Amino acid sequence: MPDRDATRTPPTPEAAAPESLSFEALMAEIDRVTTLLERGDAPLETALAAFERGMSLSKKAASLLDQAEARLLRLVERERGEIAEVPLSLDTLTSTSTAEPKARE
Repeated sequence: MPDRDATRTPPTPEAAAPESLSFEALMAEIDRVTTLLERGDAPLETALAAFERGMSLSKKAASLLDQAEARLLRLVERERGEIAEVPLSLDTLTSTSTAEPKARE
């Protein structure tokens, strides 16, 4: 059984910097911080430190999601059967644009 007091301690300076965490690790840490705050029994300073850490983690997670979204490409098949990459956007999803996609090498 996990030690309940371990979740009451504020994040320490040794806690992994958000910049060094994977998206999955960020989400797990955000979940841990959320659980701590939702319990409502943390001392004020602990809650404030956890909230600040949660905001920092959330900002980094959002940045990683933005980067992932920018990398998404939609593969389309051209008339001759060549595979081409087209940046994914709402326009490419909702229209049948005739813009020439970039051929893959």
